[in-house]
Amino acid sequence: MPFASCEAARFKPASVERQSKVMSSIEERAGLKIRKAKRTDAARIAELSAELGYPATAKQVEARFLRLLPRSKHALFVAEGPGAELVGWIHVSVANLIESDLRAEVNGLIVAEAHRSLGAGAKLLEAAEDWARTCGCRTVNLRSNVIRERAHKFYERQGYEHYKTQKAFRKPL
Repeated sequence: MPFASCEAARFKPASVERQSKVMSSIEERAGLKIRKAKRTDAARIAELSAELGYPATAKQVEARFLRLLPRSKHALFVAEGPGAELVGWIHVSVANLIESDLRAEVNGLIVAEAHRSLGAGAKLLEAAEDWARTCGCRTVNLRSNVIRERAHKFYERQGYEHYKTQKAFRKPL
């Protein structure tokens, strides 16, 4: 079941005029398409996640996909390359926090190594930002591991600013 709705409005694809300036003509000719994720994408989403060190089975990804409720607060988009091959994905959600206005959080963004720097990441971010606007969000936040310097430069080129460095803590339950 695909999803990417918001209580405020449905996701509307970005207009041609607003398409990312970062996209290369190679990827443009190859027919890169951004669409809502479907359950049947779980296996490829799992493969892509493993590329960045987040291993999961297709079954685990499918179960996680189904848990993203309410669907009005989450969107999962995929980038489809030539031959309908998935080359990337982005998960974005609405964050209602006491300390800030309504905002969106990019919870994950992955593009296959062979497709990086060809425009898929920029188009995925654009789709997430458009969706966040329809949800009434005024900002988009994201986190990136300190070792991913190439990703940091990409985010800065997309207009994101580094505003905080912090440590992440975890406790198994």
